[in-house]
Amino acid sequence: MRPFTIRFSAILALSLFALNVSAKSGKTLAAGYPISPVPFTSVKVSEGFWGQRLQAARTVTVPLAFSKCEETGRYRNFDNAAAHMKNPAKVFDIKEGTFPFDDTDPYKTIEGAAYLLQTYPDKRLEHYLDSVIAIIGSAQEPDGYLYTARTQNPQKPHPWSGMRRWTKEEEGSHELYNLGHMVEAAIAHYQATGKRSFLDIAIRYADCVCREVGNGAGQARVVPGHQIPEMALAKLYLVTGDKKYLNEAKFLLDERGKTTITHDYSQAHKPVIEQDEAVGHAVRAAYMYAGMADVAALTGDSAYIKAIDRIWDNIVTKKLYITGGIGATNQGEAFGKNYELPNLTAYCETCAAIGNVYVNHRLFLLHGESKYYDVLERSLYNGLISGMSLDGGSFFYPNPLASEGQHQRQPWFGCACCPSNICRFIPSIPGYVYAVKDQNVYVNLFLANQSALSVGGKSVKLSQKTNYPWDGDIALTVDENRAGEFTLKVRVPGWADTQVVPSDLYTFCDGHTAGYNFRVMSSDGKIAYTTQMERTSDGYFSITRKWKKGDRVEIRFDMPARTIRTNEEVSADQGRVCVERGPLVYCAEHPDNAFNLNSVLVSRLPSFTMGEATIAGTTVRTLQTLAQTLSYDNAGRLDVNDVTLTMIPYYAWAHRGRGQMAVWLPQDVSAVRLQKAVVVKQKGNGFYNGE
Repeated sequence: MRPFTIRFSAILALSLFALNVSAKSGKTLAAGYPISPVPFTSVKVSEGFWGQRLQAARTVTVPLAFSKCEETGRYRNFDNAAAHMKNPAKVFDIKEGTFPFDDTDPYKTIEGAAYLLQTYPDKRLEHYLDSVIAIIGSAQEPDGYLYTARTQNPQKPHPWSGMRRWTKEEEGSHELYNLGHMVEAAIAHYQATGKRSFLDIAIRYADCVCREVGNGAGQARVVPGHQIPEMALAKLYLVTGDKKYLNEAKFLLDERGKTTITHDYSQAHKPVIEQDEAVGHAVRAAYMYAGMADVAALTGDSAYIKAIDRIWDNIVTKKLYITGGIGATNQGEAFGKNYELPNLTAYCETCAAIGNVYVNHRLFLLHGESKYYDVLERSLYNGLISGMSLDGGSFFYPNPLASEGQHQRQPWFGCACCPSNICRFIPSIPGYVYAVKDQNVYVNLFLANQSALSVGGKSVKLSQKTNYPWDGDIALTVDENRAGEFTLKVRVPGWADTQVVPSDLYTFCDGHTAGYNFRVMSSDGKIAYTTQMERTSDGYFSITRKWKKGDRVEIRFDMPARTIRTNEEVSADQGRVCVERGPLVYCAEHPDNAFNLNSVLVSRLPSFTMGEATIAGTTVRTLQTLAQTLSYDNAGRLDVNDVTLTMIPYYAWAHRGRGQMAVWLPQDVSAVRLQKAVVVKQKGNGFYNGE
């Protein structure tokens, strides 16, 4: 098998909520979230900012990930497991340097490829996926168990795995983690293709887990060492209607803090419903919080709702980076203390940013407030996409907010969780744009797309044209409406109003305002009405109308460059400002600024001009402002020089060689560092090989 190039074709429209898995299982379709997401199969994104990112994933990232699965023996593990089951005399040594979660790299890449099939159907890709899924299925034991780190050599499994199933699950076997990624991928593959091949494999493994892991007689009473099966099983419940999967997800959460491992690294320091602070390994935490939000939304359990609301509040008020990143320290890839947000040593793992999106998406589906999308969007446009290069071929594990040249994108990692994770996430973007509740249609993200929605069981088609995030003009057109009167609820981002984030952790400090306005144009070309009303308490501007084909909502969000300061409790950023424009955080980088970024002083009344730059073949908007540098002359006296400070979007840094980068820049003299900066090396030369 070899890497491939995916070709463009027609859209494949297949809705998650039209799945007929339940017909075969004999189950009733599950009740969903209070608000229903419009699935990726109903939204086509092929142009604009996100169209470019999807193209990079299609032509570079997904083929690269599949080639790495071949090159590094990921598929061989499945072949070896299958060979042992056919002939138990054949056993295979686990190769040094492999991880028991290596099985998930094919799963995650299949998931990303499946999402791409919605926008870019390709028979060649489908056949490739069929062949990979056949390899995976061949390694499944008769009772459904599928874990190559044991099956290829049961007498000498991977050192992390234990001699019997589940015995080292809480220490590092990742048996349940592997299940989680398998289920997520299998559902995406079924959505995109209608084929049950992978879904049936995943259901058999999920059934095995439901039989063997629990608090009943003869069951293993364990919880995942690395969370993700909780939200995957909740999703499987939604697809099949079989409540045992939701019950198993809740069991895995309910038992945390009550089994053998009780430390905060894996959020097992206390029962989940008693937790009120984000702690420990940030990826594990975010995945668990997403699972808690699933259980809260799907069961209505008030204790879960209160707990996940408390944890979210702790993150956004004390532990969220301006880039939307989470996880302050490389010691355990973990959250730090409240207000501990260092820049040079910030970890902000790419996987954690993806987890942050998962949490906020689910909390929106539970509560229906735009503040969750404000956090989601911040992570999406900054700390998440920074993890993948503009061409889709190299990656960051951590995403720091400052560098002295020690950080560099890598073509792959031995522990490949971040590249394979972003490989699956970027193509899933179409599934985050819209949502529906009763006669309300939520417009949460702004990107060029065509969509097909169901409102009250009737067809509605919408399209967006926009150059967002480079400007704030959006044209939202009703292309078909068979639903009669309904309400369009258009999110007004916090940055377009008065809030940087939904807390006092960051505030605008330049005295300017952004502003926004809406205009509804009827299908006959007349202005139906125009308004500059404030957004409502849920963060939306709502327009109720019996929409006609051709009706258009014209939205304008002003996008001045703004300066931001942190809460005074964040010691790392005192006396400093960062700059953002619209949803994009900006940084200063060495190729554009021929001076020490530690010595620059931003004006108290900065004025910005816009420009353009081509970075790695992609055009980005730049910002420039007059500033000053401070240094000592040969006589030891303070020397002040006027300079032009140039800034680029944070996600685009580290494409032009090693050197300085800074998001937070001095505005107070006390924050300027006149001496040469000290380089702080992170473990693993800027990345950490540990899942």
